[in-house]
Amino acid sequence: MSFSKTVSLKLVWYRRLTVPQFTLLTGSLVIFLGTFLLATPLCSSNEVGIWQSFFTATSAVTVTGLTIIDIGKDLTIYGQILLAVMLLVGGLGLMAITTFLQGFVVSGTELRCRLDRGKTLDEFGVGGVGRTFRGIAFTAAVLIIIGAFILFYFGFSDIPNLGDRLWASLFHSISAYNNAGFGLWSNSMEDYRSNGIVNFVLIVLIVLGGLGWRVTSDLWSNRKNFKLRSLSLHTRLVIRTSLFLIGFGTFGLVITESISQGSYLFSVSWHERLLTSFFESVSARTAGFTSMPISIESISDSGLLLLMTLMFIGASPGGTGGGIKTTTIAALMAATRSTLRGQDTVVIRHRQISDKVVLKAVGITVGSLLFVLLMALLITMTTGLGGQDRFSFLEILFTCISAFATVGFDIGVTQDLNSLGQFVLVVGMFVGRLGILLFLSAIWQALNRDRIQHQNRIGYPREDLYV
Repeated sequence: MSFSKTVSLKLVWYRRLTVPQFTLLTGSLVIFLGTFLLATPLCSSNEVGIWQSFFTATSAVTVTGLTIIDIGKDLTIYGQILLAVMLLVGGLGLMAITTFLQGFVVSGTELRCRLDRGKTLDEFGVGGVGRTFRGIAFTAAVLIIIGAFILFYFGFSDIPNLGDRLWASLFHSISAYNNAGFGLWSNSMEDYRSNGIVNFVLIVLIVLGGLGWRVTSDLWSNRKNFKLRSLSLHTRLVIRTSLFLIGFGTFGLVITESISQGSYLFSVSWHERLLTSFFESVSARTAGFTSMPISIESISDSGLLLLMTLMFIGASPGGTGGGIKTTTIAALMAATRSTLRGQDTVVIRHRQISDKVVLKAVGITVGSLLFVLLMALLITMTTGLGGQDRFSFLEILFTCISAFATVGFDIGVTQDLNSLGQFVLVVGMFVGRLGILLFLSAIWQALNRDRIQHQNRIGYPREDLYV
């Protein structure tokens, strides 16, 4: 092979990357760029080193909210602005931005590649990437500005300095819509626990951001002649599942914490108990804001288990949140119902769901469970090293689910972990934001490129398996 041909192959290596691999690379580059910028004196104090910047940048790009620094004190105004930009990059969707960029980087995109990109993103069709991306960005900008406007004039009116109030309103509006959970105050939203306006604005932004572009676009398209039946099955399923989870989490927290008389919610009035439970039920599905102390002392074990369930399920496909998604759990529940009825097909609302969708839901759930358990195992092994205090398994599992589902709830574990434990959380946040199947697909395609090209040509005999 000639030297010129070798150089040419090296220069176009990126053209051979699949969408999962390209997304993995883009996300890593954004995180490392944010890391070095955050570590500069312009953006942070001397207390923030490379490791703290790396953890914070990863948490921001993956819109998680876990942090080992105090955002309001350790970051300058420029660092906070950079953090907000990373939240927007991660919240708008690394996959969406990656595909948009790939259209410029990879020339001569064929129809098959464009279809593959559309399937991978689960949002875009042939030729619609740029238009849809602009729609996502415009919708996000409008909702964030409206939220910031309401917070400025009615929510954070107790902040006397107009500049500080404006920035607090804009930053928390960005953080809420992107389901990030980053706050400028160390106690998150505890000071505004009884403020109905702040709670309402943040809840609406969290829910709208977590519904996904496909749902908001469908609702907007049917705004003039709105009928429930005119909406797609996906939209109806997402809305119904989301409302059920919000109600289940709200009343579930009220019941569990009322029974456990030593919990924090039991000590407040019924009005604050309902409002706080409502807020935390919404926030638990990947937002991460807290209006009450989150710890094993303030919440009962049953309450923590309820929050872990909500965190693991998460938001909806195409939204700014994480988790296994609402449609995944809905598909699994429908498959279970069909099995109990002795049916061979999965039916939801008089519509048959393809086997491919059910298999994908199973793969996402099983892969996510195994990955979270692996994270918990590794962190359990690292605790106690170097004189570090050991945590209970419940604390470790809660933190792992919070990181993987990109929630950001912290019960006092993250900052006290050693570097190895925090690195496990970093990997968990990154994998959780990309999606377990996309992450595994990127690795599988890199290791089995030749096998993938021929696997669809092979057929196998059928045989029953008893389960």
